[in-house]
Amino acid sequence: MSLDELQKAMIAAMKARDKARKDAISSLVSAVKKAGIDAGCREDIPEDMVNQVIMKELKTVKEQVDSCPDDRAELKSEYEFRMKVIEEFAPKMMSEDEIKAFINEKFADVVATGNKGQIMKSVMPELKGKADGKLINQIVAELCK
Repeated sequence: MSLDELQKAMIAAMKARDKARKDAISSLVSAVKKAGIDAGCREDIPEDMVNQVIMKELKTVKEQVDSCPDDRAELKSEYEFRMKVIEEFAPKMMSEDEIKAFINEKFADVVATGNKGQIMKSVMPELKGKADGKLINQIVAELCK
C-alpha cells in the first residue's frame, strides 16, 4: 500500500460524502505522514513503512473495540466500522498453516534445538509485518513441546 493509494481512497470517500470512512482513512494518512516525517523521509515514504503504520493503527483500533464497554454501543460500532475500513488497507497476513510451513521449512535446524527464544529470534525478522506476532509465538510454543 502506498501513501498515494490511501490519499486517492480518502478523496473518493470525500466525493461520496462518506464522512465516517473519510475520517478513518484520513487518520491513516496523517499517521503515515507523521511516521515519514519522524523517519526523515517526508517526500518519499516507502511502502513497508506505510504498511507498518497501518498495522499499528489496526492494532490500536482493535484494542479500542476490545476495551470499549458494552453499554457504549454507539462508540463501539464506530470503532468497529473504523477497524473494517483499516482492514481494507492492511497487508494480507499469513495463516496459521502458512506460518507453520514457513517455520518448518526455513528454520528446521533451529526448531530442532527446542529453544523458544532462539527460534523466535530467528523467525521474527523474516515474518515481521507478514504475520501476527502473537500467532507466531503460539505456533513456536507448540513446536517446542
